[in-house]
Amino acid sequence: MHLSLDATVQDRLVQYLQLLHKWNKTYNLTAVREIRPMVSRHLLDSLSVLPFLEGRRVLDIGTGAGLPGLPLALARPDCHFVLLDSNHKKTRFLVQTCGSLGLENVEIIQERIEKFQPAEKFDTLVSRAFASLGDFIQGTAHLAHSEIRWLAMKGQYPEAELAVLPGFVQVVSSNKLLVPDTEGQRHVIVLTVK
Repeated sequence: MHLSLDATVQDRLVQYLQLLHKWNKTYNLTAVREIRPMVSRHLLDSLSVLPFLEGRRVLDIGTGAGLPGLPLALARPDCHFVLLDSNHKKTRFLVQTCGSLGLENVEIIQERIEKFQPAEKFDTLVSRAFASLGDFIQGTAHLAHSEIRWLAMKGQYPEAELAVLPGFVQVVSSNKLLVPDTEGQRHVIVLTVK
């Protein structure tokens, strides 16, 4: 994947997976139950969009168990990440995990995206299997500004979704992601305001 992460970051990523595995037994945070498949399906999949991040403020929408936001925040301590989810048990896990890992560049917010009104603008909005591209863009339109970037993580190439995008956005790139030990296709669609 051509990622360069120092040993401290790698250790903290493993700690995150251990916490996810432990809490998942009680809180049903993810359908993946075993830690080994969590490495590729959650950790590496999340880190696959690292080269596409731009700017210093990143919003992870519908983060669930912190994916992709938490692995990205561990890999990019120079950026500020807001992890947004409406589910209380998932945000509680994230607060506990950030405390355990000593993460100072992550803010957890329990809110629906439609009601979220941040004080500061974001440079990048990222979602992982959150909604269709159109719903993702429409649901976050109130956060859009001329420099914003959307990163939509998808499985199969979303040809039908791309055909019906709102008129105020444009596709910057569509990239096939290569995630080791993962079946099926993975893509990230990068969009901006026209």
